[in-house]
Amino acid sequence: MKLVEQMLRGENLALARLISLVENESSEVPEIMKLISPHLGKAHRIGITGPPGTGKSTLVDKLASLMRKQDLKVGIIAVDPSSPFTGGAVLGDRIRMQQHYLDAGVFIRSMATRGSVGGLPQTAGSAIKLLDAAGKDIILVETVGVGQSEVDIMEKTDTVLVIQCPESGDAIQTMKAGLFEIADIFVVNKADHPDADRLLRDIQAMLRLREPSWWDIPVVATEAVNDVGINELYEQVQLHHRVLCETGQLSQRRQLQRRFDFIKTVEHKLTHKLLKSIEQDGQLGRYIEMVEMGELDPYSAADELLKSGNLLTDWLCQRPPG
Repeated sequence: MKLVEQMLRGENLALARLISLVENESSEVPEIMKLISPHLGKAHRIGITGPPGTGKSTLVDKLASLMRKQDLKVGIIAVDPSSPFTGGAVLGDRIRMQQHYLDAGVFIRSMATRGSVGGLPQTAGSAIKLLDAAGKDIILVETVGVGQSEVDIMEKTDTVLVIQCPESGDAIQTMKAGLFEIADIFVVNKADHPDADRLLRDIQAMLRLREPSWWDIPVVATEAVNDVGINELYEQVQLHHRVLCETGQLSQRRQLQRRFDFIKTVEHKLTHKLLKSIEQDGQLGRYIEMVEMGELDPYSAADELLKSGNLLTDWLCQRPPG
């Protein structure tokens, strides 16, 4: 495929077009993923998550600047809320990180959530793979910041930064939100705030309650807008990657990521196929009608459908609609 060949040669325009094909779920996506598969696994994938308003975009911007000083090629995926009118990203990548706009060593792409509740759109994993295959040394993935359901980032990246700031609530709420379990590094941003020290101490106190493991989660204080603590944060990011490699954890994480990717791909394809089939198959559509009319509860309908071997086999074996 010509676009893939161009991307592998380092052409960012081809990379942008391939990501668009992925976002639009083009029929060419399976072939694209097959072609780039031998070129994956070299980039350090870093996830940045946390509640809205914690300064995630500013931290990404500052980290990217540090990485560029080391002559590293950086890919950035910034996930934004979807526009209710177009379905596209509300905030533009050019607005958020203007200083990198003319830097050929930084590729920035805004992606819309498109209804996803896990902080990342369904297609983000494929976009990350494209950036990896394109030769980016580091990929920064900033989630939308929904705060309560960010676990997707753990399934797609190697190092997860959880950003908190005094205005985002106390550390106990962080733990309840599930962010506590996925963090490799905690960042207390806006550290000049009067309550920042208390938040930092609270997070450190909770970390001491954890069972000992191969990695001691650090808590780094930053003031992203003033370039304070960014070097220290980047040092911890590099250290985490080094320990991942030395302990074999990176290989284990990548194996789990491939497993999750496979399962979610199958799930996505089956769901899409089922919905298409319901539109065309009268018997499948009848189950929907019965559930809608209250004649059959969803669990019983699902059980009957799955027990109907011939119906299910015929559905699975039929050619994809369209």
